[in-house]
Amino acid sequence: MNRKELINKYIKFFESKGHKRIENKSLIPQNDPTVLFTTAGMHPLVPFLLGQKHPSGKKLVNVQRCIRTGDIDSVGDETHHTFFEMLGNWSLGDAEAPRASDTSKSSGLQGYWKKEAINFSFEFLTKILKINKEKLAISCFNGDENISKDEESAEIWISLGVAKNRILFLGKEANWWGPAGKTGPCGPDTEMFYWKSKDKKAPQKFDSEDKNWVEIWNDVLMEYEKDENGNYKKAKQKNIDTGMGVERTLTVLNGLEDNYLSDAFLPLIKKIENLSGKKYSENKREIRIIADHIKASVFIINDGINPSNSEQGYVLRRLIRRAIRYGKKLGMTNFCSKIAKDVFVIYDEYSFNVSNIINTIKEEEEKFLLTLEKGIKIFDKISNKNITGKEAFLLYQSYGFPIEMTIEFAKEKEISVDEKGFYEESSRHSELSRTASKGRFSSGLADNSDKTTKLHTATHLLHSALRKVLGDNVKQKGSNITPERLRFDFSFDRKITEEEKNKIEYLVNEAIKNKLEIVKEEMSPKEAKNFGALGFFEHKYGDKITVYTVGKGKTQFSKEICTGPHVKNTIELGKFKIIKEESSSSGVRRIKAILE
Repeated sequence: MNRKELINKYIKFFESKGHKRIENKSLIPQNDPTVLFTTAGMHPLVPFLLGQKHPSGKKLVNVQRCIRTGDIDSVGDETHHTFFEMLGNWSLGDAEAPRASDTSKSSGLQGYWKKEAINFSFEFLTKILKINKEKLAISCFNGDENISKDEESAEIWISLGVAKNRILFLGKEANWWGPAGKTGPCGPDTEMFYWKSKDKKAPQKFDSEDKNWVEIWNDVLMEYEKDENGNYKKAKQKNIDTGMGVERTLTVLNGLEDNYLSDAFLPLIKKIENLSGKKYSENKREIRIIADHIKASVFIINDGINPSNSEQGYVLRRLIRRAIRYGKKLGMTNFCSKIAKDVFVIYDEYSFNVSNIINTIKEEEEKFLLTLEKGIKIFDKISNKNITGKEAFLLYQSYGFPIEMTIEFAKEKEISVDEKGFYEESSRHSELSRTASKGRFSSGLADNSDKTTKLHTATHLLHSALRKVLGDNVKQKGSNITPERLRFDFSFDRKITEEEKNKIEYLVNEAIKNKLEIVKEEMSPKEAKNFGALGFFEHKYGDKITVYTVGKGKTQFSKEICTGPHVKNTIELGKFKIIKEESSSSGVRRIKAILE
């Protein structure tokens, strides 16, 4: 099945159930200033999910173009993308109103709730896409201290013939959606997984950790709204919001293991092979990054954004320059606009301003090529040691290296970059938007919510626990925090054992249970060093810095230089849980963790 067939089948199916097809909106959000891009199919619908009447009625369907930049450093594997298309169907309110007893055509005036949404999903997967139900598994929300377990959804799936052993209840990190920005509609979800292995038969019992199970669809049951204080309250209007990623589903339906081999990417892959003379099979990461970033750049430019040093323009500039950098590794120059032309062919149903897109990409490529070689030579000269903030800013200001590119170069050399020093330097020169340092680029959100604050505080506890368990050689190498999870990179040369992981979790949770007060103090760098605060004293700080101390006297748990924000007491954090520990680069490990 090709991309257009999948989209058409989906749209026609839901139109037959009384849904009205709605417009594919711009990548630049109109209703949410807290995010840079449209990150999900529901994003343009937020006002209608909150109660405003949609002109097309209460039952809607569409395919929506989206951009996500939160895990851009994961692009290069077989599943991650910056640009993607999301199929979605919605019920806007009226969940409790009398509903049709079957799933035949209706006027579109009635809303629907869990039973109808799950029935639609099951019917589309098994009847339209012809997926054997024996290759399907389901996850539902396990509940927490505030919200009950979603037994109702599980019972509906069982009534449709899904085996009980194929239904798994998972926590908020896996089966809760949203909001898309800082505030808004959200709720538990039920997700559908497909067994992708051709060699092994799907096991009777569903194990979400088994990578042969691939998530292909998500039904979000929007019953709640999150407010500015991070609190969840019952929504005035219940909604159904579902999402099916086009690229991932195409991969599954065509029996592929690699998203980049479906028709949504294959023409770009072949063009890069042709231009570079290199085989995809031997250069997968580089070719995937180039294909992904140029595709995303085409769509961002088409929605009115030009490369710049702020907001969406900064993201666009970084994507193009990162593509150029990897193209150079494959021996290509002046190639981006040639690959862009194949994007127009793949997505020929979209209306593109072709000349503007080509000229914008050419201009940005020519500009960067003038300084790239010189910048690489400078980087090579200074990379015999860790890169200071001033050096990173020089690479940005004089040679056009986005800070993220410098960090990427540094990882390859197994050295670190003083990011904090870079932002201090850039703010003094007023050259660079604070986009990245505020988190809008790294997480996709301009978010300083309670959840993010708690996770930020938890990184300090994690850092201290790692040093207590693994030794004082452990140092922070980077972090990224979204409202859902924290990601923490640290220097260590091997995988941590299960026993060590459990001990780290235990220490963090003990610090939380002990209700340790968190004290903020301002002092000079010299005083901080004498005070025993953790920091990178080989880098230059200003005259005054902020030190956060967790606990006091015998109960002191950590003391670290930081700009915040933090909670007042560790008891606010809840329960700390490590969900993944993996390699980030040579000599650097990565932990992803959540607060329950």
